[in-house]
Amino acid sequence: MTTKTLTITEDLQQYLMETGVREPAVLNQLREVTATLRGAQMQISPEQGQFMRFLIQILNAKNILEIGTFTGYSSICMAMELPADGQLIACDLPGESNDIARDFWKKAGVEDKISFRLEGALAVLDELLTEDNNHGRFDFAFIDADKKSYDAYYEKCLKLLRPGGIIAIDNMLWSGRVVNAANDDDQTQALDALNRKIHKDTRVFPSLVPIADGLMLARKI
Repeated sequence: MTTKTLTITEDLQQYLMETGVREPAVLNQLREVTATLRGAQMQISPEQGQFMRFLIQILNAKNILEIGTFTGYSSICMAMELPADGQLIACDLPGESNDIARDFWKKAGVEDKISFRLEGALAVLDELLTEDNNHGRFDFAFIDADKKSYDAYYEKCLKLLRPGGIIAIDNMLWSGRVVNAANDDDQTQALDALNRKIHKDTRVFPSLVPIADGLMLARKI
């Protein structure tokens, strides 16, 4: 027994992959392709993808928002768990990763569930908020994009989320740098400030999970 989270060694990471993750071949292939790209570290880990799939199943989610798509690993994980009539709205800026995401959505058989918006996420969220039927429509939102805009993404997603829905925010432990955020850069300070804000936010019930680079979960009350 222990009162603290374990340190994940290489051997324990391998054990975790062998016993705790059911990764479809298409996702394994996508990880291999992404590993050859600059910025490959932006892809979420397999165990985080498994955990997010688990959350989508529990929520019986039908409508999902994704802020930051990269090569499509997280969107495939989530879309796989949507019903046939479910929809995931994915937002990202134009770039070389867009075609990879589209290609692997097709390989994974989820392309019909995904609406890809190639523009700034704040603009997409503002467009959604202008439509009354979108307020409280979404079951789940995943934020993994520009760190300094995280607070703005969080506020807008919270309006679009239904009561009981969950916002999941990636990189919230930021390789441990949040511990000394005051002496770090603007991104680190923004993440630290949002962690502390969500901790006190009475609109949600939070849980900061030490998986991969830290995943903040905020369930809308």
